[in-house]
Amino acid sequence: MQDVVVTASYGVVGRWREAYDRMDEGRATELLEALGASHLADRRYGTLSEGERKRVQIARALMTDPELMLLDEPAAGLDLGGREDLVRRLGTLAADLAAPALVLVTHHVEEIPPHFTDVLLLRGGRVVAQGPVEITLTAENLEATFGMPLELEVRGSRYAARAR
Repeated sequence: MQDVVVTASYGVVGRWREAYDRMDEGRATELLEALGASHLADRRYGTLSEGERKRVQIARALMTDPELMLLDEPAAGLDLGGREDLVRRLGTLAADLAAPALVLVTHHVEEIPPHFTDVLLLRGGRVVAQGPVEITLTAENLEATFGMPLELEVRGSRYAARAR
């Protein structure tokens, strides 16, 4: 067996001290503003609340101009105001034709932002229903997904569900 030495180099001082140009800083400022987090630009990440962290994380993910963005329960841990603000901003992002394709995972239909176009309902890793939100997100499909009788309320482009 041969001995192996694996090395890597990120320059003399490493990536921790990477310099950013004005274009990067401008894009970061723009994204923080769009997510209602511009006032956090000079704060350390460790001092941010859960809601503030989520908005900064989304802005950070958008910095690379991705084609696809996966959002795994982005409203988890947020209070009502924080959740509604995030849902509104994600809806605005979803309406932007230049934005990446967004995939949002949630257990709560109240967290589905406006302008999201399709839904996939899963139970036990199996597809219960899939298709356009407005015809696929029904009380019957939610009942099959969650295994209990549910009511679904639709107001405009927002949804709410509760047990019957």
